[in-house]
Amino acid sequence: MTLRRCFVSSKMPTIHASASVSPQAVLGAGVRIGPGCVLEGAVTLGDNVEVIANAYLRGPLSIGPGTLIFPGVCLGFSAQHLKVKHTDPTAGVRIGAGCTFRENATVHAATKIDVPTIVGDACYLMVNAHVGHDCRVGSNVTMVNNTALGGHSDIADQVTLGGGAMVHQFTRVGRLAMIGGGAKIVADAPPFSLVVERAYLSGINVVGLRRAGVEREQITRVREACRRAFKQPLTRPEMQQILDELAGASPLVAEMAAFIRGGQRPISVGYRLTGATVDQDEPASRER
Repeated sequence: MTLRRCFVSSKMPTIHASASVSPQAVLGAGVRIGPGCVLEGAVTLGDNVEVIANAYLRGPLSIGPGTLIFPGVCLGFSAQHLKVKHTDPTAGVRIGAGCTFRENATVHAATKIDVPTIVGDACYLMVNAHVGHDCRVGSNVTMVNNTALGGHSDIADQVTLGGGAMVHQFTRVGRLAMIGGGAKIVADAPPFSLVVERAYLSGINVVGLRRAGVEREQITRVREACRRAFKQPLTRPEMQQILDELAGASPLVAEMAAFIRGGQRPISVGYRLTGATVDQDEPASRER
């Protein structure tokens, strides 16, 4: 393997001879750029970022230290939107530290010029995972193979999306939620919830809560809040009232209450509407 070195540093980056690196690129110490990679425009890579081979990074793009990028990854291209041109100005993409992007993962640039598409720290995007334009993805998020986030989605910390799960544009997924494989998230998924099928809340993410070190008493309170607020037909104000009443005894329930208060889209719940199915075009809206 032929390598050429550039930039004066205590641990100089290494760039394969077949790679194309923009003169606008800023590379941290220990960066490794493999064969066939392209860095176009203002691309900033933190220390010890490795781009294995045949990836395309387009600026404005910043990537935090220690991130690993596999072949076929494309980061920073324009939004898949009929009104957006390939050359339109954009705030681009900002990615945190310690992330992993497996083969063919994609993150699209923002349509805005002041706020980038954001992916936090220690996120793991598996094969063919897609983050749409203007999304906000928190830290320690896992997106399993073939998952996709529509534009402007908001994914909180420690969320897991099972294989093939799809999140509708502008939809929120709360902290430590678990989204089942193949699920269609067309309504906001509350924190700590387990959501499957078409926005059906089947329970709480007990495994995730335990792994996060949450005490049993607090898990019990979250389970009670889920049962009372999301497992029976209620109006949104009724749901909010129940969560507010339970919030004083649990910071996690308080987080759930704040999540419901802060959204405008329907909420994923754990009951079937009479005469409706989870596969109808309209989500099972809880707005009444």
